[in-house]
Amino acid sequence: MTRTTVALSCVLSVAVLSASSRRAHADGDLRKVNHIVFMMQENRSFDNYFGALPYAPGGPYHSCASASRRSDHRCVDGLTCQRGADGELHCSNSNPNLAGEPVFAFHDRHICGVGLNHGWPDCHEQANWEDPSRTRFSSPNDGFVRNNPIETIGFFTEEELPYYYALAQTFAINDHYHASVIGPTLPNRLYFLAATSFGHTTTGEAIPPIPAGYQPRTGTLLDLMDAHHVSWMNYYSDLAFSFYLRPFLSEHVKPIAQFASDLAAGHLADVTYVDADFGIINPATESDEAPPNNIRRGQYFVSQNIAAIRNSQFWKDTIIIITYDEHGGCYDHVAPPRARQRRRRNPDGIFPGQCEDLSNPPASLEPGGGANCSGSMSDAAATCPGFTPTGPYPGQCPSFDQFGFRVPFIAVSPFSKPSYVSHTLGDHTSMVALVEKRFMTPEGGRHPALTGRDARADTLEDMFDFDNSPSLDADMPSAPIWSPSDPGCH
Repeated sequence: MTRTTVALSCVLSVAVLSASSRRAHADGDLRKVNHIVFMMQENRSFDNYFGALPYAPGGPYHSCASASRRSDHRCVDGLTCQRGADGELHCSNSNPNLAGEPVFAFHDRHICGVGLNHGWPDCHEQANWEDPSRTRFSSPNDGFVRNNPIETIGFFTEEELPYYYALAQTFAINDHYHASVIGPTLPNRLYFLAATSFGHTTTGEAIPPIPAGYQPRTGTLLDLMDAHHVSWMNYYSDLAFSFYLRPFLSEHVKPIAQFASDLAAGHLADVTYVDADFGIINPATESDEAPPNNIRRGQYFVSQNIAAIRNSQFWKDTIIIITYDEHGGCYDHVAPPRARQRRRRNPDGIFPGQCEDLSNPPASLEPGGGANCSGSMSDAAATCPGFTPTGPYPGQCPSFDQFGFRVPFIAVSPFSKPSYVSHTLGDHTSMVALVEKRFMTPEGGRHPALTGRDARADTLEDMFDFDNSPSLDADMPSAPIWSPSDPGCH
């Protein structure tokens, strides 16, 4: 039996759920969208980028009051600050340092900063310093400063990120969009393409064990798109992140230099992934925004690709999603909530560090038998006393039943509600579900799902008005060109 056959048979057996389970509703018909473009950057929390958004001078937003948040779509759940007589923001959000002294959130003007810890054990310490093994019971988010340099609790404003602030103020954002896992890049990007990380917790396992990529037993969104004849393309700068699950060289992968020319020639897939430069070949050209990289370089990269779409024939029926894979060690004040997956400890029966996949069945379908899992086993042991790779997973330990920290999320589209803040709870599997719903739902029928996570994910459609395209003629801002001499850069 082939990988695709096994994967798709599992997909069909996992779930084919009614669209009525979605809790956010758009104005109009989602089928008016013919293209979805994803630009997933790296390692920034919502508070780090947009915690100061409600205080931007002349902006459309204000800080949320708890009683009005659900119905007020001009309020942002950001940092709690006041602007002093000195013109600076003074915020009450804080974390204790190792001496027990409070360190308050502060305006960080360094375009290039420092690298921050954000592995699985580190992230759980950031969520609950006193007992990282019990984050699902309590996440006071009190360990950021004790786990990291104080830059962890710094935030940027419209001064450092003028383009992103202009997009956020013009189009629609979500202030309760979370990473899928309290952990680093690899597991979160796997959720973005497969609605599970099938036991993996560490980016140290990013290189797939075989050229064909990892083979989750429940299949991937790429498998589903192929099966439903949904066209997709991954434009890459130095590494196509579909490489985790597919061969690097294929008809679905093109260099980023071809993106604008393809648009000009009248070519845009149904679903497109646009990858920044991850610094794999040359760290000096990295544009993914992960600390300590130049955030304006990433902002400029995003702006150039959005401008290419805005100036093409495809703008009128496209949604562009800008988000981040995980928080990268940057502080956020909102506790990671329980994941929506029918109260199960994981979306697919696989626990942290007990990897399973289709790499070498039947052995690889047993707990701990999956390929390339030793780092995840170490992570699980660090946060879970009593963990064993093959035994029962201790019930009190962190699992895949909790979202990660919040990350920025902007929907740039003619369909975006102008200056709109969605407070609908979502994670990366919301985008999996959005693709499934838009491109794989038969008339009057149900759309497929890969795991318990995307089966329950909200598609965040309240951000859009498909009847009126209210942002069709919205002014598109421009981004400043980054410079090696930007503050804090070398």
